[in-house]
Amino acid sequence: MQEDFLHYVWQHQYFDKASLRTEQGDAIVVLKPGFRNADAGPDFLGARLMIGEVEWNGAVEIHLRASDWHRHQHQHDRKYDQVILHVVHTADQPVHRTNGSEVPALALQPRLDAGLLYAYEALMAADEVRPLPCAAALPTVPEVTRLMMVERVLLERVEQKAAAVQELHERSGYDWETTAWQVLAAGFGFKKNAEPLTRLAQALPLPVLRRHRHDLAQTEALLLGQAGLLPAADEATDDYCAQLRREYDFLAHKYQLGGTALAAHEWNFLRLRPANFPPVRLAQLAALIHAQPRLFQPLLDAPDVATLARMLLAPVSEYWQHHYRPGVAATGKVPALGRSSAHLLISNVVVPLRVAHAQSLGDREGVEAAVELLTQLPREQNSVLAPYEALRFQHRSAADSQGLLALQRGYCQPRRCLHCAIGSRILQRNVPTPAP
Repeated sequence: MQEDFLHYVWQHQYFDKASLRTEQGDAIVVLKPGFRNADAGPDFLGARLMIGEVEWNGAVEIHLRASDWHRHQHQHDRKYDQVILHVVHTADQPVHRTNGSEVPALALQPRLDAGLLYAYEALMAADEVRPLPCAAALPTVPEVTRLMMVERVLLERVEQKAAAVQELHERSGYDWETTAWQVLAAGFGFKKNAEPLTRLAQALPLPVLRRHRHDLAQTEALLLGQAGLLPAADEATDDYCAQLRREYDFLAHKYQLGGTALAAHEWNFLRLRPANFPPVRLAQLAALIHAQPRLFQPLLDAPDVATLARMLLAPVSEYWQHHYRPGVAATGKVPALGRSSAHLLISNVVVPLRVAHAQSLGDREGVEAAVELLTQLPREQNSVLAPYEALRFQHRSAADSQGLLALQRGYCQPRRCLHCAIGSRILQRNVPTPAP
């Protein structure tokens, strides 16, 4: 059993409350269980209890064993002096506040329903290989509960991504153009190279790129050279590589960029298809910058997914249609950035960017319109989502895909069933009906 289960039981009052008494023998009436505390200190704040003949207002602390109070050193922490009830599974010893007064204790072990406990333990003991711990009980959950949970976690996921964008915006001096550049660069790294591309965007100022965006070769030289992916002048194996090296050396000296350049070993090539190699992605990013005088406003103003996709799918230079690495020719034509990749960029870059911007203006309709873009995108298909489809979760668009990914990563994988509406519904079926 985890302490989280006792939090859930106390929050929803899913225990036998007949003749409720403290370990000290005083009658208890729960007038208000309080609300979960997300900060340091007791687990529940704002509780109202009748203990004996006295009404108490304060905090409730929850532990598996009463002795955890001392293990966590609460007896020396004044934040816990406001605790009016110590709710535990097993009351193995009395505990005291910093002034020496004893904290009333309530032991839940004899008051927990066996069916509820069994349902909880079944969820927690589910095979770790199984993506959904609730798979066996899922047919008992109404469709509307599933839909509501997926929508909830979709909004949580979008909110988390928008918060990251807002943090970048603050660090950039509240410059939306720089923010768009850094978020877009990270997006072009997709999963494997998002981190080095984020650092590259920080190491290559957007004003420098803008100044040379009219010349695609110079734009490529800045990106590839600052990424540490261009061969040295005496190692270039073709004229174009030699040209890029010369361009970069001149521009790096002019703008004093060399000290912040990345090294080649910082990029991930392992288990990537050649079409996804970092030099190819940088060439695609260079093509986008070359084609767009500005980044932020077009990403913000594009009326639909088709317009955004056309913007993101800017054609690369002739050289990068036939090379995966500088100086290394491909055996055939290098695939261009695919429509599915453009759709991922819209999901992971454009939508969070638009949401963050709308939130900064207090524009609720703008937030809704940004999230609505996800419904215009086709659903994603991968091994993470396949089990949810097999269990007949609705999966019609990228909005569903993003919601299901958030459900898997935020709830199913870490077994946070007690915080999930689906898991909660399964447990509620095992809560006994109180006697009249």
